[in-house]
Amino acid sequence: SSLTLDRKGMHRYNDWLRGSIRENKPINEVAAELLTATGGNFTEPAANFYLVESQPELMAENVAQVFMGIQIQCAQCHNHPFERWTMDDYYSFAAFFAQVGRKSSSDPRETVVYNSGSGEVKNLRDGQVMQPKFLGGATPDLAGRDRREVLAEWLASDQNPWFAENVANRVWQTFFGQGIIEPVDDVRVSNPPSNPQLLDALGKKLTEYNFDLRQLIRDICNSNTYQMSTIPPEESKQDMRNFAYAQVRRLPSEMLLDAICEVTGTQVKFASLPLGARAAQVADGPSGNYFLEVFGRPASDASCTSVQRGETTRVQGLHLINGDTITKAIQTPEGRLAAAVASEQPTPEVVRELYIAALSREPTDGELAQLASYVDGAADRRAALEDVYWSVLNSKEFVFNH
Repeated sequence: SSLTLDRKGMHRYNDWLRGSIRENKPINEVAAELLTATGGNFTEPAANFYLVESQPELMAENVAQVFMGIQIQCAQCHNHPFERWTMDDYYSFAAFFAQVGRKSSSDPRETVVYNSGSGEVKNLRDGQVMQPKFLGGATPDLAGRDRREVLAEWLASDQNPWFAENVANRVWQTFFGQGIIEPVDDVRVSNPPSNPQLLDALGKKLTEYNFDLRQLIRDICNSNTYQMSTIPPEESKQDMRNFAYAQVRRLPSEMLLDAICEVTGTQVKFASLPLGARAAQVADGPSGNYFLEVFGRPASDASCTSVQRGETTRVQGLHLINGDTITKAIQTPEGRLAAAVASEQPTPEVVRELYIAALSREPTDGELAQLASYVDGAADRRAALEDVYWSVLNSKEFVFNH
């Protein structure tokens, strides 16, 4: 069953996670703090990790999928016919979370997460009580310890072949739009990596770097592969699986909305955040913002990366063309366009400013001549400039990472 995460707890968790990334905390330490979190979810923000799901089985599924890229849910009621995971594997792994206790605090909004020291998981097939066992590994000696601490020690150790490669694959997918294993959270024998040697090398690099994500990101971004053109060589047009050329990708929902605000000099009000906050700062999944919903921002309790929809849809196109997001941003009296009109800048200067802000380049001579002619020949200069802004913000060059 699902639990209700208090809004304060949600923001405390979001701030803690952002702070960990900002401080460049090693990702294995972040994972360990989440798994072993104990205390009130206000004072110990990582404890909010245990306030989304209450069932040990669901917690095990989420941990396996997020931290190792493995989906074990099929083994809940039968041995997987095509994979190695059995019902014994499933319930033995779930047993690590069987003794997670939750109790109320002096603050009625707060929940305290603790090790209850009791509670077991039974195999659905025969009712047998299952002892905690690492996925694909040994049955550890718990010796009176918190089961989650034992699991955390194993997670990023050399005894677990999945953690480092899973993290590296997710970082790779972030920069390329496609993982070496794709989807990144569906690691299985029947879904092999497109380049096993590359995935192995990235996992080893991350381990050598003591799980410093920034060093791995630096390696990836300095690679020839990342710096390739999006124009495929003639002989490689069907070879995206091997990263023979860069993939054109739509900007993520938060990034696209923030970009629109930045270019037009406008602000969007999000619930629980001050005016001027960026979409990337929104902590909760159901943000109440239609743009983020249409462009695929996932729910906060989703563990599957496929819910972060990156595809383009007709609704998205219609909203960019006719929706109020771009229209309001262009027409607002406090925006970039209003300031340019009020300052009576020459049309070429206004167009150059927009191009640099939106596309990080100046317009070509042909673009500048065409747009300046359109604006200067219009009866309503302000309306014509709005048309120019609208066309640039709806261009593929703006909406897509290329």
